[in-house]
Amino acid sequence: MPEGDTIWRTARQLHRALSGAPLVRCDLRVPRLATVDLTGREVLETTARGKHLLTRFEGGLTLHSHLRMDGAWRIYDSGRRWSGGPGHQIRAVLATAARSAVGYRLPVLELLRTSEEDRAVGHLGPDLLGPDWDGAEALRRLLADPARPVGEALLDQRNLAGIGNIYAAELCFLGRVTPWLPIGEVPSPERLTALARKLLEVNKARSLRVTTGDVRAGRNLWVYGRAGRPCMRCGTAIRTWVPGPSDGQRVAYWCPGCQTGPSSPPGARTAPSA
Repeated sequence: MPEGDTIWRTARQLHRALSGAPLVRCDLRVPRLATVDLTGREVLETTARGKHLLTRFEGGLTLHSHLRMDGAWRIYDSGRRWSGGPGHQIRAVLATAARSAVGYRLPVLELLRTSEEDRAVGHLGPDLLGPDWDGAEALRRLLADPARPVGEALLDQRNLAGIGNIYAAELCFLGRVTPWLPIGEVPSPERLTALARKLLEVNKARSLRVTTGDVRAGRNLWVYGRAGRPCMRCGTAIRTWVPGPSDGQRVAYWCPGCQTGPSSPPGARTAPSA
């Protein structure tokens, strides 16, 4: 699932492509929106809220979309061939005279009144890239269940919105704890929220995500995707834990030399590997 910085960039691309102009074509290819036609309405803006996208139109309507694992929005100049995937994967077409935004494999697509957007995003915690970011509130939510594993707590969008698997792994490394240490036992947990905000901010405008300070591909992340490779800090082989079908967890990466805490989730049925 895309991280919050990717969604922020997608929102910016949609905003730049569509905002300030009326739609000349609207094609929403999901059953409950099949008869909806927003043609003629001006696109006011597209904004991100955590991992959710909100495209607002004149007349008080908002198109809410979420990419989850496979979804994508692609922007094309007028007259350019669409190349984001086969036609049967298209779920939405929003076009102005100059550009088209085509949504592929969108698992979530719904039309809301703008005044009722909280129905879709009101459950989210403070948005790491939002103008109203509240670090104290995010920390309060994280610590509300002190026994919860830190990686799981960071991934819960109700605590703070925008973190995915990559940032969860990298934040745990930078905090020197494994993903399964209870959040209540993490030293200086406020450092995690501050780091999360900083990392998403510095990465939101670039395609290569960097947490190490090294922009060379392969050295840009500390642990994520580096199973079996030496830790760039201590040289220990990075380990990974891949959940079984009934574990209900997500893949995790950590360095046994730099991070302290449990080496697998409580009650895990599969063993970690190098």
